[in-house]
Amino acid sequence: MKIAFVGKGGSGKTTLSSLFIRHLAANEAPVVAVDADINQHLGAALGLDEAEAAALPAMGAHLPLIKDYLRGTNPRIASAETMIKTTPPGTGSRLLRVCEDNPVYEACARTVRLDDGDIRLMATGPFTESDLGVSCYHSKVGAVELCLNHLVDGPEEYVVVDMTAGSDSFASGMFTRFDMTFLVAEPTRKGVSVYRQYKEYARDFGIALKVIGNKVQGQDDVDFLREEVGDDLLVTVGHSEWVRGMEKGRPARFELLEAENRMSLQTLQNAAEDSYAHRDWERYTRQMVRFHLKNAESWGNAKTGADLAAQVDPAFVLGEHSAVPQPS
Repeated sequence: MKIAFVGKGGSGKTTLSSLFIRHLAANEAPVVAVDADINQHLGAALGLDEAEAAALPAMGAHLPLIKDYLRGTNPRIASAETMIKTTPPGTGSRLLRVCEDNPVYEACARTVRLDDGDIRLMATGPFTESDLGVSCYHSKVGAVELCLNHLVDGPEEYVVVDMTAGSDSFASGMFTRFDMTFLVAEPTRKGVSVYRQYKEYARDFGIALKVIGNKVQGQDDVDFLREEVGDDLLVTVGHSEWVRGMEKGRPARFELLEAENRMSLQTLQNAAEDSYAHRDWERYTRQMVRFHLKNAESWGNAKTGADLAAQVDPAFVLGEHSAVPQPS
């Protein structure tokens, strides 16, 4: 399943996504974790020190390799240079799978050893000095979107993406790439404002959205969230001494996380697994094509000098049984 964690800055989005990743690893689920936030904190939340986190390869820096690999032998794509972030796969494209080795993972992913298992971690990469004043952060996450467009995952495999804060992810079609979106909200008016934006923007796209109430201190906070988000409230999380230790760089073993918080994480996994029954690969492919055609018309054709609508393979539907051509 593809899972997104979203929320306003400071909501605890990265902390909760890291706890969920640890929980999945403890349950022996294969996990690819992606830090797609402009503030690159997921590595640290998973236990990397500053040097290790800084050494993570930036996906954006490997975009030419990613494009060249995913293009494969797709005859509709004239060159890797004509691929944009929304380019959909077609016959001949190379697809990514969670449990495999490939040049994209070799270049962009690193293995992180957690208490109860290993996960793969990928990161968009932070803003650099050369980006300031000339680049939009959405160009950074383009590599993530392209990989998600070409990724095939099964029912017991997880891709967990810590998204950029707020509703910025709606600047691209990436918000439609997930089986389940967990929105982290504090029990405040500001805390639920991003929920309202997300709910409104996602209304016409069949987005599965559930709210995690974070920093909840009592029943009044629970009641407030329930009044504001209704049945979308899936679970609430309160204070955690384990998390406090993690934030100080001194985490205890994950098995010592408070029992109520472990139960909350299991509730998230249950909701994610339930979403698999509603997976619709045809709709997924159709939305992918929709955003590609929109981007092609608004800027892609002019930037590449090509008719990017011709990249769409009308007979291709991404799915778990899609063939993956072997590299030559």
